[in-house]
Amino acid sequence: MTRSRAMTAYAVLGALHLVFLLVGLGLGADLTKPLLMLALTAAVGAAAPRLLLGALLASCAGDLFLIFGGGWFLVGMGGFAVAHVCYVTHFVRTGALHDRARLLRTGAPYAVVWAVLITLLWPDLDAGLRIPLAVYSLLLTATAVTAACAGPRTGLGGALFLVSDSLIATDLAHWPQLPAAGFWVMATYLTAQYLLATGIVRRAQSARSTTTGAWSEVPLPLRASRST
Repeated sequence: MTRSRAMTAYAVLGALHLVFLLVGLGLGADLTKPLLMLALTAAVGAAAPRLLLGALLASCAGDLFLIFGGGWFLVGMGGFAVAHVCYVTHFVRTGALHDRARLLRTGAPYAVVWAVLITLLWPDLDAGLRIPLAVYSLLLTATAVTAACAGPRTGLGGALFLVSDSLIATDLAHWPQLPAAGFWVMATYLTAQYLLATGIVRRAQSARSTTTGAWSEVPLPLRASRST
Protein backbone atom coordinates (compact mmCIF):
# COMPACT_ATOMS: atom_id res chain seq x y z
CA MET A 1 0.00 0.00 0.00
CA THR A 2 1.36 3.41 -0.97
CA ARG A 3 1.60 6.18 1.61
CA SER A 4 -1.16 8.20 -0.02
CA ARG A 5 -3.48 5.20 -0.02
CA ALA A 6 -2.60 4.48 3.60
CA MET A 7 -3.45 8.07 4.54
CA THR A 8 -6.74 7.72 2.68
CA ALA A 9 -7.36 4.50 4.60
CA TYR A 10 -6.66 6.34 7.85
CA ALA A 11 -9.17 9.03 6.93
CA VAL A 12 -11.83 6.51 5.88
CA LEU A 13 -11.32 4.28 8.93
CA GLY A 14 -11.38 7.32 11.19
CA ALA A 15 -14.62 8.58 9.65
CA LEU A 16 -16.22 5.13 9.94
CA HIS A 17 -15.10 4.81 13.52
CA LEU A 18 -16.61 8.17 14.43
CA VAL A 19 -19.87 7.30 12.68
CA PHE A 20 -20.04 3.99 14.56
CA LEU A 21 -19.61 5.89 17.82
CA LEU A 22 -22.33 8.37 16.93
CA VAL A 23 -24.89 5.73 15.99
CA GLY A 24 -23.97 3.38 18.82
CA LEU A 25 -22.51 0.50 16.81
CA GLY A 26 -20.03 -0.67 19.43
CA LEU A 27 -18.84 -3.70 17.45
CA GLY A 28 -17.98 -1.53 14.45
CA ALA A 29 -16.11 0.91 16.66
CA ASP A 30 -14.18 -1.92 18.34
CA LEU A 31 -13.24 -3.51 15.01
CA THR A 32 -11.97 -0.28 13.45
CA LYS A 33 -10.16 1.12 16.49
CA PRO A 34 -7.03 -1.11 16.39
CA LEU A 35 -6.64 -0.45 12.66
CA LEU A 36 -6.43 3.33 12.95
CA MET A 37 -2.83 3.70 14.13
CA LEU A 38 -1.70 0.86 11.86
CA ALA A 39 -3.02 2.85 8.89
CA LEU A 40 -1.31 6.01 10.12
CA THR A 41 1.94 4.08 10.61
CA ALA A 42 1.75 2.87 7.02
CA ALA A 43 0.96 6.41 5.88
CA VAL A 44 4.08 7.95 7.42
CA GLY A 45 6.19 5.16 5.96
CA ALA A 46 9.12 3.08 7.12
CA ALA A 47 11.45 6.03 6.49
CA ALA A 48 9.78 8.02 9.28
CA PRO A 49 11.79 8.52 12.50
CA ARG A 50 11.86 5.32 14.50
CA LEU A 51 10.55 6.99 17.63
CA LEU A 52 7.48 8.15 15.70
CA LEU A 53 6.86 4.61 14.51
CA GLY A 54 7.29 3.43 18.09
CA ALA A 55 4.79 6.01 19.33
CA LEU A 56 2.18 5.00 16.77
CA LEU A 57 2.59 1.26 17.34
CA ALA A 58 2.48 1.72 21.11
CA SER A 59 -0.70 3.77 20.63
CA CYS A 60 -2.13 0.95 18.54
CA ALA A 61 -1.45 -1.46 21.41
CA GLY A 62 -3.06 0.99 23.82
CA ASP A 63 -6.15 1.27 21.64
CA LEU A 64 -6.44 -2.51 21.48
CA PHE A 65 -6.16 -3.08 25.23
CA LEU A 66 -8.58 -0.27 26.06
CA ILE A 67 -11.30 -2.09 24.11
CA PHE A 68 -11.38 -4.86 26.73
CA GLY A 69 -11.84 -2.49 29.67
CA GLY A 70 -11.61 -3.68 33.27
CA GLY A 71 -8.09 -4.55 34.35
CA TRP A 72 -6.88 -4.08 30.78
CA PHE A 73 -7.42 -0.33 31.12
CA LEU A 74 -4.13 0.13 32.98
CA VAL A 75 -2.36 -2.01 30.37
CA GLY A 76 -3.76 0.25 27.66
CA MET A 77 -2.68 3.29 29.61
CA GLY A 78 0.80 1.76 29.78
CA GLY A 79 0.83 1.47 25.99
CA PHE A 80 0.05 5.14 25.65
CA ALA A 81 2.65 5.98 28.30
CA VAL A 82 5.24 4.29 26.07
CA ALA A 83 3.93 6.33 23.13
CA HIS A 84 4.42 9.57 25.04
CA VAL A 85 7.93 8.56 26.07
CA CYS A 86 8.68 8.05 22.37
CA TYR A 87 7.20 11.42 21.42
CA VAL A 88 9.00 13.32 24.17
CA THR A 89 12.31 11.61 23.43
CA HIS A 90 12.00 12.47 19.74
CA PHE A 91 11.18 16.11 20.36
CA VAL A 92 13.99 16.49 22.90
CA ARG A 93 16.51 14.86 20.57
CA THR A 94 15.48 17.17 17.73
CA GLY A 95 15.96 20.34 19.76
CA ALA A 96 12.67 21.07 21.50
CA LEU A 97 14.49 22.16 24.66
CA HIS A 98 17.10 24.39 23.02
CA ASP A 99 15.08 27.58 23.35
CA ARG A 100 14.79 27.84 27.13
CA ALA A 101 12.66 30.97 27.03
CA ARG A 102 10.13 29.32 24.74
CA LEU A 103 10.15 26.22 26.91
CA LEU A 104 9.32 28.32 29.96
CA ARG A 105 6.55 30.22 28.17
CA THR A 106 5.04 26.97 26.94
CA GLY A 107 5.67 24.77 29.94
CA ALA A 108 4.38 27.08 32.66
CA PRO A 109 0.75 27.21 31.44
CA TYR A 110 0.70 23.47 30.81
CA ALA A 111 2.10 22.84 34.30
CA VAL A 112 -0.71 24.91 35.78
CA VAL A 113 -3.31 23.02 33.72
CA TRP A 114 -1.88 19.68 34.87
CA ALA A 115 -1.79 20.69 38.54
CA VAL A 116 -5.33 22.09 38.52
CA LEU A 117 -6.79 19.13 36.64
CA ILE A 118 -5.16 16.52 38.88
CA THR A 119 -6.18 18.42 42.01
CA LEU A 120 -9.81 18.55 40.88
CA LEU A 121 -9.94 14.95 39.66
CA TRP A 122 -8.09 13.35 42.56
CA PRO A 123 -10.95 13.06 45.10
CA ASP A 124 -13.30 11.53 42.51
CA LEU A 125 -10.90 8.93 41.10
CA ASP A 126 -10.78 5.34 42.28
CA ALA A 127 -7.82 4.85 44.59
CA GLY A 128 -6.12 2.43 42.21
CA LEU A 129 -6.19 4.95 39.38
CA ARG A 130 -4.85 8.02 41.16
CA ILE A 131 -1.11 7.42 40.96
CA PRO A 132 -1.11 5.81 37.48
CA LEU A 133 -3.23 8.65 36.12
CA ALA A 134 -1.03 11.31 37.72
CA VAL A 135 2.12 9.76 36.23
CA TYR A 136 0.52 9.23 32.84
CA SER A 137 -0.82 12.77 32.73
CA LEU A 138 2.69 14.09 33.42
CA LEU A 139 3.97 12.20 30.36
CA LEU A 140 1.02 13.48 28.33
CA THR A 141 1.74 17.05 29.42
CA ALA A 142 5.41 16.60 28.56
CA THR A 143 4.37 15.56 25.06
CA ALA A 144 2.19 18.66 24.74
CA VAL A 145 5.00 20.95 25.93
CA THR A 146 7.78 19.50 23.79
CA ALA A 147 5.50 19.23 20.76
CA ALA A 148 4.62 22.92 21.11
CA CYS A 149 8.31 23.81 21.32
CA ALA A 150 8.93 21.84 18.13
CA GLY A 151 6.43 23.77 16.01
CA PRO A 152 2.82 24.92 15.64
CA ARG A 153 1.57 21.79 13.85
CA THR A 154 2.91 19.35 16.40
CA GLY A 155 1.99 21.82 19.15
CA LEU A 156 -1.66 21.68 18.13
CA GLY A 157 -1.44 17.90 17.99
CA GLY A 158 -0.06 17.74 21.52
CA ALA A 159 -2.76 20.08 22.80
CA LEU A 160 -5.54 18.00 21.23
CA PHE A 161 -4.05 14.82 22.69
CA LEU A 162 -4.25 16.47 26.09
CA VAL A 163 -7.87 17.46 25.48
CA SER A 164 -8.78 13.94 24.37
CA ASP A 165 -7.28 12.22 27.39
CA SER A 166 -8.65 14.86 29.75
CA LEU A 167 -12.12 13.94 28.54
CA ILE A 168 -11.38 10.31 29.38
CA ALA A 169 -10.09 11.34 32.82
CA THR A 170 -13.29 13.20 33.63
CA ASP A 171 -15.23 10.07 32.74
CA LEU A 172 -13.03 8.03 35.08
CA ALA A 173 -13.83 10.55 37.80
CA HIS A 174 -17.56 10.10 37.08
CA TRP A 175 -18.02 13.73 36.11
CA PRO A 176 -20.91 14.73 33.81
CA GLN A 177 -20.00 14.07 30.19
CA LEU A 178 -20.63 15.85 26.91
CA PRO A 179 -23.28 14.41 24.59
CA ALA A 180 -21.63 11.75 22.40
CA ALA A 181 -18.54 11.91 24.62
CA GLY A 182 -16.83 8.98 22.88
CA PHE A 183 -17.09 10.80 19.57
CA TRP A 184 -15.26 13.86 20.92
CA VAL A 185 -12.60 11.74 22.61
CA MET A 186 -11.78 9.95 19.39
CA ALA A 187 -12.18 12.97 17.08
CA THR A 188 -9.60 14.94 19.07
CA TYR A 189 -7.36 11.86 19.41
CA LEU A 190 -7.35 11.04 15.70
CA THR A 191 -6.64 14.64 14.78
CA ALA A 192 -3.90 14.85 17.40
CA GLN A 193 -2.10 11.76 16.15
CA TYR A 194 -2.38 12.95 12.54
CA LEU A 195 -0.90 16.36 13.38
CA LEU A 196 1.90 14.90 15.50
CA ALA A 197 2.84 12.29 12.90
CA THR A 198 2.72 14.54 9.85
CA GLY A 199 4.41 17.37 11.72
CA ILE A 200 7.30 15.13 12.73
CA VAL A 201 7.64 13.73 9.21
CA ARG A 202 7.66 17.20 7.67
CA ARG A 203 10.34 18.39 10.08
CA ALA A 204 12.43 15.29 9.36
CA GLN A 205 12.09 15.79 5.61
CA SER A 206 13.00 19.46 5.96
CA ALA A 207 16.08 18.57 8.00
CA ARG A 208 17.17 15.99 5.42
CA SER A 209 16.67 18.38 2.52
CA THR A 210 18.65 21.07 4.32
CA THR A 211 21.50 18.63 4.95
CA THR A 212 21.39 17.43 1.34
CA GLY A 213 21.34 21.00 0.07
CA ALA A 214 24.33 21.95 2.18
CA TRP A 215 26.23 18.86 0.93
CA SER A 216 25.39 19.64 -2.69
CA GLU A 217 27.05 23.05 -2.33
CA VAL A 218 30.39 21.49 -1.35
CA PRO A 219 32.83 21.43 -4.32
CA LEU A 220 33.18 18.01 -5.90
CA PRO A 221 36.92 17.59 -5.15
CA LEU A 222 36.24 18.33 -1.48
CA ARG A 223 33.34 15.86 -1.44
CA ALA A 224 35.63 13.19 -2.82
CA SER A 225 38.29 13.92 -0.21
CA ARG A 226 35.74 13.64 2.58
CA SER A 227 34.47 10.30 1.31
CA THR A 228 37.88 8.71 1.18
